[in-house]
Amino acid sequence: QVHVLESGPGLVKPSQTLSLTCTVSGGSVATRGFYWMWVRQPPGKGLQFIAYINSYGVPGYSPSLESHTSISRDTSKNQITLQLTSVTPEDTAVYYCVRGGYDVWGQGTQVTVSS
Repeated sequence: QVHVLESGPGLVKPSQTLSLTCTVSGGSVATRGFYWMWVRQPPGKGLQFIAYINSYGVPGYSPSLESHTSISRDTSKNQITLQLTSVTPEDTAVYYCVRGGYDVWGQGTQVTVSS
C-alpha cells in the first residue's frame, strides 16, 4: 500500500522561499503511468492545483502559480519537492501531496505565511 508524508517549515515569512517535501513509501515516484501533484487548500476555500510531475520527470504547473513555483523529484529518496518563491500571506494553506487519480493522499502540512 502506498503512503505519503508531507513535511515543511510550518511558518514562513513573506518574500521567503517555501520548500515542501513529499516522501512516498510502498511505491516509487517513478512508476510508469502515474504522476504526482501538489494541491493546496487555503482557509475557507476549495482545493487548488499547484503542480504535477509525471513518471518521466516532466513537470506541469498551474498557470496562475507557474511564475514562482518549481516541482522536482529525487528518485533515490523517493521524494517530490515543491518550492514556492516570494511567498505572500495568500500562500497560507494546507498543502497536500497527491497521486494522479486522487487515489493516494498525504495528511497535509499546514503552511502559514506571516511576519
